[in-house]
Amino acid sequence: MIHYSFQAKVAVITGAGIGIGYEIALQLSRAGATLILNDIDQALADQAAEKINASGGVCVAVGGDAGELDTVERLVATAYERFGRLDYAIANAGITTFGSFLEYQEAAFQELLNVNLKGSFFLAQKAAQKMIAHQQKGRILLMSSVTGFTFHPDLTAYGMSKAALAFLAKNLGVELGKHGITVNAIAPGATVTDRTADLEGGNYVDEWKKITPNGRCATTEDIAHTALFLLSDEAQHITGQTLVVDGGWTSTSPPPGS
Repeated sequence: MIHYSFQAKVAVITGAGIGIGYEIALQLSRAGATLILNDIDQALADQAAEKINASGGVCVAVGGDAGELDTVERLVATAYERFGRLDYAIANAGITTFGSFLEYQEAAFQELLNVNLKGSFFLAQKAAQKMIAHQQKGRILLMSSVTGFTFHPDLTAYGMSKAALAFLAKNLGVELGKHGITVNAIAPGATVTDRTADLEGGNYVDEWKKITPNGRCATTEDIAHTALFLLSDEAQHITGQTLVVDGGWTSTSPPPGS
């Protein structure tokens, strides 16, 4: 495993109480970064921060809905008030809502867009504004999905939101490049987390192993390792891109149960 150094760097990460977000936060902390960790569940954010601090890291928990502008502004403000800088903004928070296109409801649609798009857009905006004002080069990382690139049953709205994030990364990579800020996205495929364990009737891992070319599901570590690369100095010439991490699934794209 490559060992990156993020000493003296400060990162904000949303939706990081558990799962992929927590693993990214943990790996960043182990590499020396200071963290502002967000989750909509304050208790979950506190627990995550406590675990990282107990392992020798420096992590501040900020609860709140990452789809709301006041939460986004508090996260960025906390980074500068507590540590005087912000190097990395990681818009990991997102929700998945399943539903047929013909039956999908407005309330679910609005909730999905608030978290997946509004929250990501404005975290990128508020972080970039501060980075530019402080003449800091930085990294912005968005969390897309393979469903933004290929069909998956009952995920039309979700896939649309994730495709939009890949397009946002492409646009911001151009707009913010002159300021020394890179913007990229990760598109995970099937990943084993607490949230996915109960999907596919509890057979999530077995179903996805059968239809993924390399015969395995991604782990949260797989996604975190990708994130650390894109945040590192080694990736300074990569911007506006979306890196698919799916074991080859999008090359064939069979749905579960096929």
